[in-house]
Order: sequence, then C-alpha cells, then structure tokens
Amino acid sequence: MTYGYRVIIEPLKDEDGGGYVVSVPDLPGCMSDGETYEEAGHNVEDAIACWLEAAGELGRDAPVPSHENRRDA
Repeated sequence: MTYGYRVIIEPLKDEDGGGYVVSVPDLPGCMSDGETYEEAGHNVEDAIACWLEAAGELGRDAPVPSHENRRDA
C-alpha cells in the first residue's frame, strides 16, 4: 500500500552501494531504499506514513495524489 501516491523505484549503481532508491514525487523529500526492488517498495510505505504523520503534526494537509488531479485518471 502506498496510500495512492505514485512511487518511483530506481536501481542504484554498484559504486553507489547497489540496491534501489524510491522517491514519492507528491511528497517532497519522501524517499527510501532497499537491497531489493521488493524491499524498497515495502520500505517506502513506512516513509510515506512518517511523512504524512509529520505533516499532520505540523497542521498541514496531506497532498492529494497527483494522479487524482488528472482528468484522464
């Protein structure tokens, strides 16, 4: 579950440690990583949950996932 947010999972080069890095374009600074594609996808769920929790503590609304703003989505 990614809370409906689009995630981008990209491989890291071996010289950068290998594995995968994940970013969430709708949530600035929300990133995670993992040794495998599956682990990175799982880890980003925690990152999204923490990002949303911090936004709530600051009294900020969670952004609507960008795909929900598109007319053709």
